[in-house]
Amino acid sequence: MLLEQLSSTDGSLPAELLTELTALYASNREFHALSGDFPDPDDVRPEQVAAALADELAHPDAEVLLARSEGRVVGIVITLARHPDPADPDPWIGLLMVDAAEQGKGYGRRVATLVEERFRSGGRRAVRLAVLDNNPKGLAFWTALGYEVIDHRPDRAHGRPCAVLRKVLRTPR
Repeated sequence: MLLEQLSSTDGSLPAELLTELTALYASNREFHALSGDFPDPDDVRPEQVAAALADELAHPDAEVLLARSEGRVVGIVITLARHPDPADPDPWIGLLMVDAAEQGKGYGRRVATLVEERFRSGGRRAVRLAVLDNNPKGLAFWTALGYEVIDHRPDRAHGRPCAVLRKVLRTPR
């Protein structure tokens, strides 16, 4: 598996890549129904995905990474080098999404591990993320990877109730 940084030239994505990413987002209907990130989780459109990714790419501390296996996009992860709260020293994983047809094959775990390795090699000591309170599958996934709930609070963007999780990035022996 390979993580590849997404960047847009001129603010747009190549049509073929946008088609792949739209299929990835659309495959996660259950998550989008929980999050409300798209107006109709049964009809995720390329222009909506493009707009969501453009917002992320415009953030100076955000990084959008594509997870590829055998050349095909199987997942996406969005990270934030710094939280807007200056008291929070940790980087964040803002989104990790795997194509629904590929879930259960270890891709999510592998992507999370690769992101943790990137942060660790950059000298970071821990990573945080938030899981919507109405997403028990997401909470189970992250806690199985060693993340611990450290807080409950609304997310900054939409005020949705979330569990905040943190994982210390230990140096491998």
